[in-house]
Amino acid sequence: MSLVRNVGTIGGLTAISRVFGFARDMLMARVLGAGMAADAFQLAFILPNTFRRLFAEGAFSVAFVPLYSRALHGDGGEEAAARFANDVLAVFVWVLLGFSALAMIAMPGIVWLLASDFQQVPGKFELSVLLSRITFPYLMLVSLVAMLSGLLNARSRFGPGAFAPVLLNIVLISGIIAGWHLRGDSGDDRIVALALAISVALAGVAQLGYLWWAARETGVRLHLRMPRLTPEVKRLGLLILPATFGAGIYQISQFVDTFFATSLPQGSLTLLKYADRLNQMPLGIVGIALGTAILPMLARHIQTDNNAEAHRLQTNAVEMALLLTLPAAAALAVCAPAFVTAFFVGGKMTHADGAIMSNIVIALVAGLPSYVLVKVFQPAFFSREDTRTPVWVAAFALIVNIGINFIVVPRFGIVGLAGATAFTATLNVLLLYSLLHWRGWYHATGKLGGRVLRQIIATGAMAGALALVMPLMTPYYGSHVIHRIWSLGALVATGLVTFFAVAWMIGALDKDLIAQLRRRRNARPAGTAE
Repeated sequence: MSLVRNVGTIGGLTAISRVFGFARDMLMARVLGAGMAADAFQLAFILPNTFRRLFAEGAFSVAFVPLYSRALHGDGGEEAAARFANDVLAVFVWVLLGFSALAMIAMPGIVWLLASDFQQVPGKFELSVLLSRITFPYLMLVSLVAMLSGLLNARSRFGPGAFAPVLLNIVLISGIIAGWHLRGDSGDDRIVALALAISVALAGVAQLGYLWWAARETGVRLHLRMPRLTPEVKRLGLLILPATFGAGIYQISQFVDTFFATSLPQGSLTLLKYADRLNQMPLGIVGIALGTAILPMLARHIQTDNNAEAHRLQTNAVEMALLLTLPAAAALAVCAPAFVTAFFVGGKMTHADGAIMSNIVIALVAGLPSYVLVKVFQPAFFSREDTRTPVWVAAFALIVNIGINFIVVPRFGIVGLAGATAFTATLNVLLLYSLLHWRGWYHATGKLGGRVLRQIIATGAMAGALALVMPLMTPYYGSHVIHRIWSLGALVATGLVTFFAVAWMIGALDKDLIAQLRRRRNARPAGTAE
């Protein structure tokens, strides 16, 4: 079972999703800009999406996958795994229904807690409540999608779960186009925002239908029945409660960021989310792929007391994370004005908005390696069924984040808020690694340290080359679409060639890792076809 192969499968499909997501936000920026309706929809989209990452893809997945994997590969085999999954589904559905219903009833209070300043703009608060009520059922639908993805991941079937977000973005793009058509010449952006909110709920239905079909094709049969709190379900619940916090520091910080962003001038929340789209490209592709692939593999090694293989897997994950995120962070920081102008400026998105957004991107990507390493280190705790330790680490980091925001947001606005997020993510990673090292569960080797140092040198060379080339093409980033494409293509080519050439010369690339990638292209082991 190759980590590289699984990361490649998940990362490749996640990259497709991110491309569609990028297209979605580019359209949205031009159609809605950074005004009232855009802010209202962003808040309505944040609520179910953050709970999704926090509960479904965070706490639930990290607790459910090891337990399901243990049942599947234990003495009970398929029968025990099916019984456990059906027991969880029976309870999970009712919990999701109850939580969603309560949230929709309490939505005015939830919106007020996160964005009370929206009341200062006529109609903005009411629109936010309406849109949030429409989008929130997505949480229930996508949580069931996460459960089905976990079942498939435990069977090393990573493709369907990684492809599901593509459906979300396709439906949302359709919603933007429909809203734009319905708006016509009226100029009422609320029509577009309403169409987008409805599209979010419809996307959840599409994703659930696809994953249900994929699970049945794999041989997984789930049946709804009366809920029973079996010992296994109770154990899952005890693991989920602390993991809700421990696995979701980045998601919880989204609520904190939303609270502070909505207190700033109109459009700040929207610009933060558009900037985060650039940050999410490498974060989503690398971080989600590594975190998803490493958890079930680590769980198997640890359950069989194969500590040497678990350590090797963890080291490979750290090296891959830094190899891909260090140059990505540097390139985004240096080229932020070019990327923002080429992708987002136009239509209702002004150059002034783009300038603010560029600074937000620079601040956010300072923490890009840390955002990914959190997803690499947390599975080392979760695979040992230790969900409490990350809770304390996350709690401390979150308190620090809030304290810093009170200091930097009044002085530096939305850019200061983004910088605080990057800083506390780095603090979170350092604390997690320190605890792993202290407990003897993982320690970085000298070989890894040397490799990372070489990666940093190659990244520095690439950043220098980009800093020289980028100003030469400034007139083209906001010009005709062909000029935007070739000018960005030149930047990307410069960065890739410089980084990998220097990395190869100084030994920053692991030859064994490259060999694994080549083997993946040439042969796929039996039973892994997607």
